Amino acid sequence: MRLTRSLRASRSVFSYPRFRSVVMAALMLGGAIPGIAAAQMRGPAGPVSVGVVTLEEQDIPVTVTVPGRAVAYESVDIRPRVSGMISEIAYQPGLPLERGDVLFRIESETYEAELATAEARVALAEAAQRAADATVTRYEALEGTGISTGSLETARVASMQAAADLSSARASLQIARLNLERTEITSPISGRATVPGVSVGTLVTENQADALTTVTRVDPIYVDIEESSRRIGEMRARFSAGALQRGESLEIALRLETGAIYPGRGELVSPGVAVSTTTGTTSFRIRFDNPDRLILPGQFLRAELTLGTTAAILVPQMATSRSSSGALTAYVVADGVARQRVLTSQGTHGNGWVVTEGVAPGEQLVVDGLTNLSDGAEVAPVAVMISDQGVVTPADGSSQAFTLPDAPAGN
Repeated sequence: MRLTRSLRASRSVFSYPRFRSVVMAALMLGGAIPGIAAAQMRGPAGPVSVGVVTLEEQDIPVTVTVPGRAVAYESVDIRPRVSGMISEIAYQPGLPLERGDVLFRIESETYEAELATAEARVALAEAAQRAADATVTRYEALEGTGISTGSLETARVASMQAAADLSSARASLQIARLNLERTEITSPISGRATVPGVSVGTLVTENQADALTTVTRVDPIYVDIEESSRRIGEMRARFSAGALQRGESLEIALRLETGAIYPGRGELVSPGVAVSTTTGTTSFRIRFDNPDRLILPGQFLRAELTLGTTAAILVPQMATSRSSSGALTAYVVADGVARQRVLTSQGTHGNGWVVTEGVAPGEQLVVDGLTNLSDGAEVAPVAVMISDQGVVTPADGSSQAFTLPDAPAGN
């Protein structure tokens, strides 16, 4: 009886559900012990290696970029100055033309006949004037001996009338010659002409509204730009405060629609003299040499004007980021610790920010190893260099790309 009770008690203690719970707890405790022991053995994590460059203050060009449109240096609509039928188109569209080259010819027979008629009228008028002058001379010799004073005055009036008729005939002759010359329509400028708007046989009229063609000169060429009066005022204030130093001359570069920099340099030919009441901008005109016709009228371009230099620190853009508030930030190394700084910039130059506040010359800027880097993290700085293409290489000048050492275990 007592043995039976003992067996029942043992079964209640080692029942399957309770036994499973005890075993699982033991396994979990036993599995956790090695991890805890390992954590106690490792100790604190070491500093993270980061690539750094030493910051320097330098005179950095201050450049502003403004939009612009290309405008032809000269452009002329060609219209006939006499009426008639087009007998010849004497040019090839798109080919170079010199001033005075013939573009069109208008039938000239009518104007040749008018010239001959005008020449005949001049000859008649000259003969009439000679006769009138001879009469006056004869009357003056015979005055008082058969020729009255009244007859002499009449002869003198006739002579003056003949002189007037001769002047009129000569003026008509000049007009006839001009009209004949104008049957050859020439280019008033050097350049290139567009496709003609007429064909041979077309009847044209003097000073008609429709142009026969347009001749355009694009070498040199103008680029008209506009800048806000507000930014002009800000730049003047920086010059006055000494924050911006004027250069020896205004350097003007041009960026084409493809993004490439135009090889020539521009010259300011027309400074702004007024502010638009609608846009608040001032217009400027710049001239560029354009021998290869890379710039054509109407193109949208961007002019980059280097106004002067400013003393600042150039911080690579790859080393910066934007905070949630939009502030420009970067990391510097101070006493073996990464410190986040808020930067104040005055635009960009190349691949860097022109920074005037936030960092100082001689500080080490973190440019590589920024992933997961936080303010206050322990770091081990490694000197590096950055190429113009943004490639980080060791500071010793070796050509291979920079690779940060492995982080310490546990980091």
